[in-house]
Amino acid sequence: MNRRARTILTAATAVALSAALAGPAAAAPPADGHDATRQAMRSAVADGVPGVTVRVQQGHGAWAATAGVGNLRTDEPRSARDHYRVASISKTFVATVVLQLEAEGRLSLDDTVEKWLPGVVRGNGHDGREVTLRQLLNHTSGIFDYLADPGFQRTYMTADGFMKHRFDEADPEELLAYALANEPYFAPGRSFEYSNTNYLLAARVIEKATGNDYGDEIGRRIIAPLHLTSTSVPSTRVTLPRPSSRAYSKLAGTGTGPTYDVTELNARLAYGSGQMVSSSADLNRFYSALLRGRLLPPQQLKEMKTTVESSRETSRYGLGLVDRELSCGVHVWGHDGGITGSHSTAVTTEDGRHSLAANLNGDWSGSTEAIIEAEFCGK
Repeated sequence: MNRRARTILTAATAVALSAALAGPAAAAPPADGHDATRQAMRSAVADGVPGVTVRVQQGHGAWAATAGVGNLRTDEPRSARDHYRVASISKTFVATVVLQLEAEGRLSLDDTVEKWLPGVVRGNGHDGREVTLRQLLNHTSGIFDYLADPGFQRTYMTADGFMKHRFDEADPEELLAYALANEPYFAPGRSFEYSNTNYLLAARVIEKATGNDYGDEIGRRIIAPLHLTSTSVPSTRVTLPRPSSRAYSKLAGTGTGPTYDVTELNARLAYGSGQMVSSSADLNRFYSALLRGRLLPPQQLKEMKTTVESSRETSRYGLGLVDRELSCGVHVWGHDGGITGSHSTAVTTEDGRHSLAANLNGDWSGSTEAIIEAEFCGK
């Protein structure tokens, strides 16, 4: 069988496995080194995710592919240039700004939260006088996660609650109140527990230290210098820039039941813990630049990469940055992000030369972990 015949057969098989592959995935030759990544994307769609978009940057070359659809009503495919909500990937941007401020001598990671936000973290055992900025950034503060509060979940994460409140403009103090209505997970520094409240507070510290909105500081310090033209920290905008796909959720703890279009929402509810919008190309550029030392001096980058045990056996958490060891022994650095209707991941090798960013436009199935394993380990 000649090469052309093999290419046609491979493309036909791909169509049979997944109903809608977008142009870049279908057109790429089978021997380009990303076959396993393509298969992982198809598997995510087979598991029920509407669509996947992936971009890989390796040296000076880039590869992008999509699978599935970006719109369940029209069957329009996803775009490799899609904008999407990156959720907790925002934490790396916030941590980078805090570390830049430390490098400028404007704050210290050993400062207490009380120093910058006096009297703000109090109640039910929480005490900002005992929590440092470092503990916010590496999730060892013990402060309760406001997203885990039953009242917050009823209001914003159930089907009825989301539909009524998806455009709410709650301020950070209202969100913090959900956290402080609960007891802390543990005394500061005693353990690790991922908490979005930590980055709500970190964003507020940035604002106190600079006098500017934390999003403006991210824009001035990271987005503009790196020319991240698809990246933003929207204030109360509820739509996504174009091109973009629709976002879908079951709005339930299971993968069954009706599928809701949840594309329009006010991500200000995530604040510094997950408010940002970006694209796969921009995320690759950001993490590559970060790991190559373009955004932080050596001392601050070393602090960011100083990790603690996390809730996952295969990863450790630094300051807004995750060190993940893959099954083949490769280490990649980055962050995941999940928000209603969207799951994203962005990782890069320590030298910043091999980067991947991916987004699923559904939040109930599929695995970005499998896509990462496929790209960096070939399986």
